Amino acid sequence: MFKKILAVLALVGVFASVAGCNTVDGVGKDLGVAGAATSDTARDVGKKM
Repeated sequence: MFKKILAVLALVGVFASVAGCNTVDGVGKDLGVAGAATSDTARDVGKKM
């Protein structure tokens, strides 16, 4: 469970660094994507429990 969440967060971090947000708008979008990925992972884990 924890490994899956950590893997998703690491993947989002890699994508964010590759994308290279240059504006506040870009940072906000990246944070939104990270939040959505975290929520999706938590929902998946909750279904398995």
